[in-house]
Amino acid sequence: MGEGRPGEPAELTEGLRIALATGQIRFPLRETLRPLLASLVRGGYELNGPAPLYDESRLVATRSWPAADDGRVAYYRRAVRSGLRPVAVVLCGPAGERVLDGHHKIVAYQAERLAPMVIRIVELSRGSGRTARPAGGRHHPTATR
Repeated sequence: MGEGRPGEPAELTEGLRIALATGQIRFPLRETLRPLLASLVRGGYELNGPAPLYDESRLVATRSWPAADDGRVAYYRRAVRSGLRPVAVVLCGPAGERVLDGHHKIVAYQAERLAPMVIRIVELSRGSGRTARPAGGRHHPTATR
């Protein structure tokens, strides 16, 4: 599986897909998310999470949202009910929070009436340094690509 070219969606490695599906994320995040980070436009990014996403109003789907009765959504609903916390990946920028991976997971959490767990890749504006520590989340050093 390749990493894709900058600006194009990354093909996730099997290990990363499993980690996101189960919520068993290894740190440091910049190493774990290397396939996704390689697909982003060059620049500075801050990584944080996994943490609950309480406000979903800024989410922008990068593909169609699946139906609540979709088979993969049902799989994630069962996983959430059993105590697993699958993780979605969101790119945060001025235009909103774009879902890079995890559309089915987010719909499953919504169906279970729980806040989805997300890792945020925060796009830093040019010349900015680290941002304040996110409330309730883990702070990770700035990653550059």
